[in-house]
Amino acid sequence: MIDTATRRAALLVATLSSFLTPYMVSAVTIALPAIGSSFAVDAVFLSWVAMSYSLTAAIFLLPCGRWADIYGRKRVFVAGTALYTLASLFCGLATGVGALIAFRVLQGLGAAMIFGTGTAILTSAYPAGERGRVLGLNTATTYVGLSVGPFLGGLLTEHLGWRSVFLVTVPLGLAVVVLALWQLRAEWTGARGERFDLVGALVFGLALAALIFGFSHLPAMLGVWLVLASLAGGVAFVAWEVRVAHPLLNIRLFLDSRVFAFSNLAALISYSATSATGFLLSLYLQYVRGLGPQAAGIILLAQPVVQALFSPSSGRLSDRVEPRVIATAGMGVTVLGLVLLVPIAQATALWFVVGCLLVLGFGFALFSSPNTNAVMGAVEPRFYGVASATLGTMRLTGQTLSMGIATLILALLVGQSRIAPENHVAFISSVRVTFAVFAVLCFGGMFASLARGDAHSQTEL
Repeated sequence: MIDTATRRAALLVATLSSFLTPYMVSAVTIALPAIGSSFAVDAVFLSWVAMSYSLTAAIFLLPCGRWADIYGRKRVFVAGTALYTLASLFCGLATGVGALIAFRVLQGLGAAMIFGTGTAILTSAYPAGERGRVLGLNTATTYVGLSVGPFLGGLLTEHLGWRSVFLVTVPLGLAVVVLALWQLRAEWTGARGERFDLVGALVFGLALAALIFGFSHLPAMLGVWLVLASLAGGVAFVAWEVRVAHPLLNIRLFLDSRVFAFSNLAALISYSATSATGFLLSLYLQYVRGLGPQAAGIILLAQPVVQALFSPSSGRLSDRVEPRVIATAGMGVTVLGLVLLVPIAQATALWFVVGCLLVLGFGFALFSSPNTNAVMGAVEPRFYGVASATLGTMRLTGQTLSMGIATLILALLVGQSRIAPENHVAFISSVRVTFAVFAVLCFGGMFASLARGDAHSQTEL
């Protein structure tokens, strides 16, 4: 039985870390134009400052979740937060864009260790009847980080420079490490003594890297070959995982639980269809509309604020109402928000952009917490680390694919050139096409969400 003090400590450190990482994602999005000006790089290359982080995190999430199940979720969580904090310091001191991307890779590894354990720690500490509530609070904190990120990132970038965006996270990261070591008394290991699947981790990482790099090089033949290699790697990964005694990812989780399989698929599609929205609108507001980082950040604040406000309620509701109903409705609202953004133009009223972001925020608030509750409730406690990491992998892979789709369309319609007044028309066309693709993708995701079945009808694990 987990005591009340440990539960509260688990909620505190998990929510603090859930603020830390999304703050960085949204703040860096606002700082990208300033980073581009500082290092004189084009929009496609600049996207790798964001994508290197999410790609690394996606590659290492499953291995980190498995490490946590074997060696201890608290141990991996603390090590990941410490690495993330150190990498943030190095990012703030980077002297070139190559060094910055390298340190962002380290940040991504630290984030994987945090993402692969935070939700698992919460699910381990709290009983099933309270999961929706605490996961909703945790999700809300994530969106608070996303909310603060654009505003604080814009404020810091405009007045103290883009480096301050990274440096300001160092004290908070250190505080999370101290709190976890001091207050978190339990150490959860659901698979102690089992072997780590190194071969599976290597095949999975290479396949995912090939997929993302392939997307970034399409439509060139190199991109086609990398995507095909990724598909072959995926088949090899599944074939290996069903044979090995202690797999990195237990494929039976997908085969035995329709809820687990389709909830993860819905998460992958949802993040693929929404994550690059902030990136595109940040460039649009600053390059096309001429706003400063602070003003652009305030506008982008609309979406995560709504997400933070409504996520706890949707999480609590999913303890009583089938998650697929709430989550699917959320995806439908998100489709509406994306469709409204398709005709965006140079003269589009800023209040309309804010309105679209509010719709997107409400849709994603309805989707995220219930979907997480469904995933974590569909597995046995010994698989909490892997389940948390799998969902995190879907999220980060989706975020990376979303950036890959946006980058591909930018490369096709704008080319390898910096965004300037002479190519604003081409840039806006690329933004419209991207939002249209995202809307179609998210609409398809609604069917995956509906297909998951009833989570509450499963035997409680």
